[in-house]
Amino acid sequence: MSDRNPGTFLYRRYCLVGLVTLLAACGSDAPPEAQPPEIAVVEVVQQDTQIHQDFVGQTLGSTDIPIRARVEGFLLSRNFREGRSVEEGQLLYTIDPAPFRSKVVAAEGGLAEAKTLLAKSRADLARIKPLAAMNAVSQQDLDGAVAQRDAALGSVQAAEAQLELAKIELGYTEIYAPISGYIGISAGEVGEFVGAPPNPVVLNFVSKIDPIRVRFAINERDFLRLSRSIAAGRQAGKDESENESRDPYIEMILADGSIHSHKGRVVASDAAINPETGTFTLEADFPNPDDIVIAGQVARARIPLEERKDALLVPQRAINELLGNFRVFVVDDAGKVSMKQVELGPQVGRLRIIESGLEAGERVAIEGLLMLKEGATVQPKLVDFDNDPPKAEDGGS
Repeated sequence: MSDRNPGTFLYRRYCLVGLVTLLAACGSDAPPEAQPPEIAVVEVVQQDTQIHQDFVGQTLGSTDIPIRARVEGFLLSRNFREGRSVEEGQLLYTIDPAPFRSKVVAAEGGLAEAKTLLAKSRADLARIKPLAAMNAVSQQDLDGAVAQRDAALGSVQAAEAQLELAKIELGYTEIYAPISGYIGISAGEVGEFVGAPPNPVVLNFVSKIDPIRVRFAINERDFLRLSRSIAAGRQAGKDESENESRDPYIEMILADGSIHSHKGRVVASDAAINPETGTFTLEADFPNPDDIVIAGQVARARIPLEERKDALLVPQRAINELLGNFRVFVVDDAGKVSMKQVELGPQVGRLRIIESGLEAGERVAIEGLLMLKEGATVQPKLVDFDNDPPKAEDGGS
């Protein structure tokens, strides 16, 4: 077969063209070098910083009044809706008054009898006195008449007291709200015998929840820090009223992580540190005009304990821990990474105070920490400093 076969010639030509194309592709420019990764960085900020601490506590009414059955008897009525507000002087419960009305009637009868005896003894004394003056009766008879008059007078006074007590007990069968506030679930049901153990004695509670109070405990170290902070603020005042206004405000963190819309102040405290727990109990009042917070909720009190002057701050996420040592990655203007060991101070929301190891204005990486190493090159991307208000879960430690 001739090598001049047109089919063979075309096939060889196509193969040659393909080979030339492949060699041309292989001889083209090398692929571009990989660009350094882009890393977000922030500048180390130096500023005066307030250090807060969160303390777990529980809410209670600024006034909590127990509603007691002061007399024994069967509960006839309950005149309120549980869990709702009541007004001072509102009728809450009625205990069967029949036995106590009978006591009043009996006491009234006893008083009438005593008054009758007093009238008779006075008449006898009035008759004997002139006779005694004429020596018509003995001194003994006169003394006896005076004694009978005095005894009758004492019986009247005792009967009056008994009647007054019976009326008071009758009044106790109607139980009224001592203050305006919220009333809870009743411990006694209509028809139940109340007022004597093991039956209910405390039937309910009425709580005043505006202001709402938070009770919490702090340890001795934090108590000293708080005391110094209060003393420093008061020292700047000129008179007593101004001193009180300089006491630090406290924030209340609710169970859902939200911050109560009104700030409060410490209004009460223990007289001494509890030797068993080593803690000091404080109570703070918070305005609660909308009744958002009720008694018995778990809450945290966020207290400013001290102020740091010219504190160095970085986001908490910029800090990397290795075997108990804390470090950050500093990125210079050329994108060169260097690792610096730092000493940590208190946490302030999402930020952390740096005691040593950094200088103001340096740039630290806040992402990709696991892939960074000493001497690496990156493209630094300066982002805004994380200055959002701290969330509840980020309270200081």
